[in-house]
Amino acid sequence: MSIIAPPQNPLAYERQLREAVHQHHAIILAHNYQPAWIKRVADITGDSLYLSQQARDTDATTIVFCGVRFMAETAKLLSPHKRVVLPADDAECSLADSITAADLLAWRAQHPEAIVVAYVNTSAAVKALSDVCCTSSNAPEVVSSIPAEREILFLPDQFLGAHVQRVTGHPNMHIWMGECHVHADISPDRLRAKMNEYPSASLMVHPECGCTTSTLYELADSAQDRVRFLSTNQMIAEARKTTQDHVLVATEVGILSDLRAANPRVHFEAVNPRAECPYMNRITPERLLESLTSTRDEISLDETVVGQARRAVERMVDPSLRIWTRP
Repeated sequence: MSIIAPPQNPLAYERQLREAVHQHHAIILAHNYQPAWIKRVADITGDSLYLSQQARDTDATTIVFCGVRFMAETAKLLSPHKRVVLPADDAECSLADSITAADLLAWRAQHPEAIVVAYVNTSAAVKALSDVCCTSSNAPEVVSSIPAEREILFLPDQFLGAHVQRVTGHPNMHIWMGECHVHADISPDRLRAKMNEYPSASLMVHPECGCTTSTLYELADSAQDRVRFLSTNQMIAEARKTTQDHVLVATEVGILSDLRAANPRVHFEAVNPRAECPYMNRITPERLLESLTSTRDEISLDETVVGQARRAVERMVDPSLRIWTRP
């Protein structure tokens, strides 16, 4: 799927949008993978953890979440009395879809005393059956908070799970074999070809990527000044301070506009230039504007699911709530 074209008259569109945002006491949140024209009109951009916190803390009564469904659901979990809208019917996520509530129930039955750590890239129904959520940036911290003798069911991303297990050394992790089809296609072969082509370039890798192999870890261990495993927000922070001239980026290509804006001097290059998430590109200019006034795009969740899933999300953003006792 090609990227949705930006508005033909950006100034007029942005004026209309800002007027509607003000009128409806709204805020526009945009994930770093969103196309540049959406991030330009957003009030706040960031990764999943940051946007989850902003959704919780804002005093706006309407949250327009430009991302995919699980992100808007997470905002609704933290702000159940606010109106949360996702300006696209079909902004799903292949990773979130790789595990269902029924899958998790069956898995938990096999490990009844395990603690379930759910990557935030999951549906509200899956979060409701989990003990704690995590993001790519705080997953090692969350897993490290769990005693070594406790079993962990980590879901759904196999590459992030393997990365976290390596970083933390937790001895009792079971990892679900899910993946983001976009990140999985950033493969070891693609990475190897790019690094052979540019042997002096540094590398920023999102831990969801399929290229997170033992070879890459060995490279990271031997060349710590050149290789970083980072979340999207961490990539932007790294971009601002890097002294490198050429940086290879292993993640969804929507972030390149943020990296280039953060440090125009550096040449940021995608490891896989076709790593474009079709679900992150579902929002049209017309739909974004319409979402402020229409009920069509409003996120609605079952009250029981909200109560159960909110506990797991709150444990993600507040470490003091991670008190682990046996069931």
